[in-house]
Amino acid sequence: MLHIPIDPDAPTPPYEQVRLRIAALAADGTLAAGTRLPPVRQLATDLGLAANTVARAYKELEQAGLVETRGRLGTVITARATGTSLRAQNAAKTYADTIRTLGIPPETALALVKAALET
Repeated sequence: MLHIPIDPDAPTPPYEQVRLRIAALAADGTLAAGTRLPPVRQLATDLGLAANTVARAYKELEQAGLVETRGRLGTVITARATGTSLRAQNAAKTYADTIRTLGIPPETALALVKAALET
């Protein structure tokens, strides 16, 4: 479960508290690029908030480029949110494009990268 303390007495609205906490967790590396966030309704239930409150936080995070909604795959943290450099993002995209062209499954591609990084 994603730990986001909500202070109902704070002058900051709850959606903003959610947005700020997710952005901070991404920036400090707690939520790595590609980490899938809980569905809006699940997080709203976990936090005792209305679904629209969490949806607004997710929408603002997406508008800022910190998360990306991938339809049925859910909402994920972007590399931009984690401070990953543009050069590293481009290298990852080039690798992913090459892997797709070669028809290599994602699990195998990730294993190849892990092995290369460990040597």
